[in-house]
Amino acid sequence: MPADTEVGSVTRTRYEELVAQDRKLVLDETKIQFKIGDDAGEIEPLRPWGGSHPGDEEEQRGVRETLETFAQDIGISYSQVRTYRYTAARWPAGQRAEGVSFEIHRILEKLEDRFERIASPPRHPRSGKPRWTGDAAKRLVGWQVDTPRSVQEKVEAIHDLARDEQVAARVATDFLRRPAVAFHAANDRTARHLFNKAQTDRVTQYEEEPVVPREESPVAPVVRSIDRALEFLDMVGACHKFIASTSRLVPLFRDRELSGDSREVILTNLSRVRAACDWVEHAVSTGETDMDEELAKLLRDE
Repeated sequence: MPADTEVGSVTRTRYEELVAQDRKLVLDETKIQFKIGDDAGEIEPLRPWGGSHPGDEEEQRGVRETLETFAQDIGISYSQVRTYRYTAARWPAGQRAEGVSFEIHRILEKLEDRFERIASPPRHPRSGKPRWTGDAAKRLVGWQVDTPRSVQEKVEAIHDLARDEQVAARVATDFLRRPAVAFHAANDRTARHLFNKAQTDRVTQYEEEPVVPREESPVAPVVRSIDRALEFLDMVGACHKFIASTSRLVPLFRDRELSGDSREVILTNLSRVRAACDWVEHAVSTGETDMDEELAKLLRDE
């Protein structure tokens, strides 16, 4: 990339200078974090524990009280000291990777093969050079990344944001207003089953409850929106099926001689199709779905 291009408000050259300076600061900070962790481990060595969490047993031995005093005396929080101590214990001095931040060590600390893994960084997505990033380390251990790239990572990020039921309902409604999304959702058998069950449960609930003025359920707009989305989907699907069928069948009539009766049957059915299409167009354009008697007879093939 040319040196005179800009990154944000600075030139590429200045950007690279800042990156080099700040990488050095990160590595300096890494040395400090490991040093504090080593010192905390010397004051209170990390021992095997028998309980469900190391903090439970250490609480009984007074380890926390000692580390809290240490944290206060050096001017940082107890949680920082605890983190530094544990990570330093998982990465003995001779096994720490030169030029790799403390944060990367912390993310990888639970891996059984961490010493081999950290020595083989993945290629950076932009530079193509082997180098650890926070997201690369998180992908390796199965954590949620900060900048999702794959479809699965983006789905996981959406799920994390939509843990609240009301948020999830709003998101589902908004997504189902997209025809392509609604189409794919309707192809999922489980999703289709659960939605049909929800519709049945809703109808049953309305039938059992007395008809009294009450505040509308917060999910009612969501269900109505899904209803409309699926109705739209069904109509588009019907049109698609007709077009697909005729596209496949009409070419088969090339060089074929149909009998008079066969032609009459097809032409009669085409009249019904035209009448049905006119009815759909009128309903979509005006919102009126009434059907006159002649149309009803035609569609019933009377």
